[in-house]
Amino acid sequence: MKVETPAKKAVKSTIKHLLLIIASLVMIYPLLWMVVSSLRPNELIFREAGILLTTFHFDNYISGWNALSHPFHHFLLNSFIVVFGSILANLVSCSMAAYAFARLDFRFKIPAFALMLMSIMLPVHVVIIPQYILFSNFGWVNTFLPLIVPKILATDAFFIFLMVQFIRGIPKDLDEAARVDGAGHIRIFVQIILPLMTPALATTTIFTFMWTWNDFFSQLIYLTSPDNYTVPLALAAFIDSTGESNWGGMFAMSIISILPLFIIFLVGQRFLIKGMVTTGIK
Repeated sequence: MKVETPAKKAVKSTIKHLLLIIASLVMIYPLLWMVVSSLRPNELIFREAGILLTTFHFDNYISGWNALSHPFHHFLLNSFIVVFGSILANLVSCSMAAYAFARLDFRFKIPAFALMLMSIMLPVHVVIIPQYILFSNFGWVNTFLPLIVPKILATDAFFIFLMVQFIRGIPKDLDEAARVDGAGHIRIFVQIILPLMTPALATTTIFTFMWTWNDFFSQLIYLTSPDNYTVPLALAAFIDSTGESNWGGMFAMSIISILPLFIIFLVGQRFLIKGMVTTGIK
């Protein structure tokens, strides 16, 4: 068997790390360019493609914040309302549905679970028209209700599956011990299962936050008034078809809009990794 010398191992390790650094720079270059562009005057953004700054133009952040019909914090608040409503709805409804699939025995349980998994593969574009007609008849168009209420009915099958996998890993002996003490399903779920589901709940929170915060299609369909615009719609409003787009302001507000994503990911990444590992999702 051929044994590599320490010098050869060091060379291989150096080359590997250099390739990883180069790949990382390629991946983060668009983000760096956006940061740099937010600090350049509009006329220089597309004239200078590099990421080296000669001057710092902070006016983009001031002009971008007040460029639309409302200050940008208005759109941030709208996004936070939709996000927190979606998170709360997903945590409650998906955890209850997951407990039912993982612990209860009821008729048509297996077919219902199979249908739930099949809904993951159903594109949103297939159901958007009947949903829009339904919500229009309810008078919910141009409100946040179509973006939050469906999640109360546990429509995000991915999170149900994630929690089912997690609950199945919790020993049933805990349930039996609680039943000996006279506990029913509600008490077992609230006092035993739910506290042990912290990694799965944190994973659901992070993914719901990211997906809802970045959702453009559904919010574009249901939110028609600038008063109800969320961050993705507000950023799109910076683009003017006449060619007078405020690119500097848009890039500046884009940097501000991704800060909550960075914060939620940095705070919850250990729960995210733990949730993925314990549920067996790769």
